Amino acid sequence: MLQLKNLTLQRGSKILLEHSSLSINMGEKVGLVGANGAGKTSLFKLILRQLEPDHGEVDLTNNLRIAEIAQEIPHGSQTATDHVLGGDAELATIQAQLELAEMSEDGHRIAQLHNRLAEIDGYSAPSRAAKILIGLGFAQDELTLPVDAFSGGWRMRLNLARVLLAPSDLLLLDEPTNHLDLEAIFWLETWLKDLKQTVIIISHDREFLDNVVSRIVFVIDQQLKSYTGDYSSFEEQYAQELENQHAAFEKQQKKIAHLQSFVDRFRAKASKAKQAQSRMKMIARMDKVAAVHERNPFHFSFKPAPSAGNPILSLDQANIGYGEKIILKNVSLSLRPGDRLGLLGLNGAGKSTLVKVLSGELKPQGKMTVSSKIKIAYFAQHQLEQLTLNESAFWHLRDLDPNVSEKEARQFLGAFNFRDERVFEPIKYFSGGEKARLALALLVWQQPNLLLLDEPSNHLDMEMRQALTSALELYDGALVLITHDRYLLQSLVDEFYLVTDGSVKPFAGDLKNYQQWITERTNNVECLQNSSGKIKSGSAAVSKPSNSKLEKDLTKFEQQLAVTQQRLHEIESNLNNPNLYQTDAAVCLANLQQEYQGVKQQIEVLETRILDLLEQLI
Repeated sequence: MLQLKNLTLQRGSKILLEHSSLSINMGEKVGLVGANGAGKTSLFKLILRQLEPDHGEVDLTNNLRIAEIAQEIPHGSQTATDHVLGGDAELATIQAQLELAEMSEDGHRIAQLHNRLAEIDGYSAPSRAAKILIGLGFAQDELTLPVDAFSGGWRMRLNLARVLLAPSDLLLLDEPTNHLDLEAIFWLETWLKDLKQTVIIISHDREFLDNVVSRIVFVIDQQLKSYTGDYSSFEEQYAQELENQHAAFEKQQKKIAHLQSFVDRFRAKASKAKQAQSRMKMIARMDKVAAVHERNPFHFSFKPAPSAGNPILSLDQANIGYGEKIILKNVSLSLRPGDRLGLLGLNGAGKSTLVKVLSGELKPQGKMTVSSKIKIAYFAQHQLEQLTLNESAFWHLRDLDPNVSEKEARQFLGAFNFRDERVFEPIKYFSGGEKARLALALLVWQQPNLLLLDEPSNHLDMEMRQALTSALELYDGALVLITHDRYLLQSLVDEFYLVTDGSVKPFAGDLKNYQQWITERTNNVECLQNSSGKIKSGSAAVSKPSNSKLEKDLTKFEQQLAVTQQRLHEIESNLNNPNLYQTDAAVCLANLQQEYQGVKQQIEVLETRILDLLEQLI
């Protein structure tokens, strides 16, 4: 359906593509990757006929319908639903014509238009639009709000919903996860996997690409190189290519040696066993990803964290909120040197509010103990707004540390790819990604022993994300992380905490368990809406054990037991709800009672398996 033949494209003096060819077939889902400035967005513009090639041809199937995400932030008083429905141009045209036909009382024309509405499934369009909006995180009562009532990030979600509703044969998505939280990303993955049309995605979210695409096109050296499989498969294939060409891996081997020293240092300490184990997994994976990022222009690291007390910081039964509005109740949390915590929870649950308390920006109601040796570096979602636009990267570093020399500043900023006279340019001319890099550079310079990161990978390309991950892998201070980047979470976090329903509590599972938790919660809401509006239901399942080592099985079953026990408490709480015993809630009651017995049996099975494993290990 799409063929690029012997294509050459030049923008100014820079050649983006040179005599390159590519074919994409109907129904394929393709990830388009490459360094910033390699030509990915320009390739989209070629397909959309917004650019013409300097040489070669772009051949598209006749009458091909192409949909893309609008990059302009929408404005206006139309409702969120109406904005999304506007993505279907034919539907909008028919509705306008139908209104005119009804005004003129043209019965024949009215009948024609209603027939066409039925042919394009126009009558179901409002419900389909609502389904997409709710999937992307909008509440039911927000669907009728005007576009201008939403923030910029939520308006970009409206643009994404609009393009998902639009009829298309080819869907072009440029960074579709940029303004989404983890829950909306889960939903979008499922939606895209079920689509029949062709999809081409530019994304720096490797986990998203792994879960959606079956082919990667890598833009490198003015060529379009195609690889079958997901992003992880592409990394391995490309690494093998370079290995076959005897590519040098000296830099990567130094990183591995550094990481190995961390493992060797802490493996014998019981308090560090979890961190050491997770770092060993990183060593096993680093060789695979090294080749793809060998040309990475970003190479930086954190200095050793200064000594801190133990605990560094603790909260004891604290209430957290703004004035009289309490968001989180009875929060108890202790951070020790080397802890790596990831915060999970739905949008608006209070994750960022909790981090503000840990940073000292917000005072809790209750006991909070802070070490006198604490040194916090905090990257907030609004961090870029704190930069001084008329000043340079060098000025910002000198403002943070007046004693830094120009030579030292240039060397440090160069690791973040701010080189030559770029270090003296006003940052108002920087892109969003460059500003984010500068904000991270300033954070690294502070040499913290407690690092608080709230969505640090926003605006960062794949290379910078990889460099940040590598630096954080070797960081030896305490870390608290909020991010929708699952690769960061899986690479860096040893313990998860779930922020939900006004509480903060340990989450025993991994990200797959969290996705299951979200699914169950969604089912609860649907059951709630179908009955009295106050009853929860859901389902829980325990996966079968794998044939792995006894220690691995024990850890897995203990995690499953914690998650299943948590579900049992939720069901018991629901069964105490008097609304459950109303006539219109009979279905929910039966489901809960059946699930209650099943979960109790699951707990018994897990406890038996854990005891058996303990006996074998003793």
